[in-house]
Amino acid sequence: MEIKKIIAVVGATGKQGGGLVDAVLADPDSPFVVRALTRDSSSRAAEDLVARGVEVVEADLDSESSLAQAFAGAHGAFVVTDFWSPLTPEQEAARPRPVREFEQAANAARAAKAAGVSHVVWSTLEDTRPHFEGTGDTVPRVEGGYTAPHFDVKAQADAIFAELQVPTTYLRLPFFYETLFLGMGPVRNPRGELVLSIPIADRKMTVIGAQDIGRTVHLIFKSAGDWIGKTVSIAAEHVTGEQLAEMLSAAVGEKVTYQPYSWPEFRGLPIPHAVAVANGLQFLAERSDDTELRDIELTHNLNPQLESYETWIGKNRAALRALNA
Repeated sequence: MEIKKIIAVVGATGKQGGGLVDAVLADPDSPFVVRALTRDSSSRAAEDLVARGVEVVEADLDSESSLAQAFAGAHGAFVVTDFWSPLTPEQEAARPRPVREFEQAANAARAAKAAGVSHVVWSTLEDTRPHFEGTGDTVPRVEGGYTAPHFDVKAQADAIFAELQVPTTYLRLPFFYETLFLGMGPVRNPRGELVLSIPIADRKMTVIGAQDIGRTVHLIFKSAGDWIGKTVSIAAEHVTGEQLAEMLSAAVGEKVTYQPYSWPEFRGLPIPHAVAVANGLQFLAERSDDTELRDIELTHNLNPQLESYETWIGKNRAALRALNA
């Protein structure tokens, strides 16, 4: 009987890591088993994983030693950091989010090297600053000189994996359907009408479902020789704001109108990190036709079972209607 190899999954209770856990568990012929890493093995989400037969171990991205122990004996590791995780004002003042995320990525890279992990899939993003410098757009900078720190810091951390010669696939992701449809809109205006206001102007947005991220990462681990040392930028499809509004209208049984904020308008909203989010959205919108940014053809070739946004909306119709009731 063939012994299956261990994939250690950071963020196993989140969208990205959870999608990978689901993909491995759904494939009885997978050469892998999952080891789920969590800060709290007594949490409900961790207990649910145990009930599904998943090995759960405690590890913290702020502790290199705990990560090295959790990676020990693993063939592969999926590494994701969360720029947006809840922090108190005191925590942010003591260690700003960009510093925190960079240090966490460095801890994971060093731990993977120390544990001798054969393949790391690192969930990263681009450095947006060269784009804005190239276009001459003087977008405001935040957090010590970043345009979109939740992008830029991850890109900086890529160098650590490379310098340590960790066998790494650099995975770049688009927006998740879950974030786009269940997190960012639509909302009701003062007249009670449903309005989608995501600031992508008349450009396109690249999108994918969290479950498809997991399935695609599983396939990357299966064919590691093709992907180690490479950057893989994935997406299921391109959609315009008008298309999103049209599909949402059908899903919720009520007209949804696309009325996007401009990027300066969004930057001025009284919400946390509005400038960084707007800059990131502007970067993605202005680069949406660049296949190097998100390669839809490559993604479909790698994972032919990708769900379209129409399919995802159809499956989640009840949740969408409840959210916009």
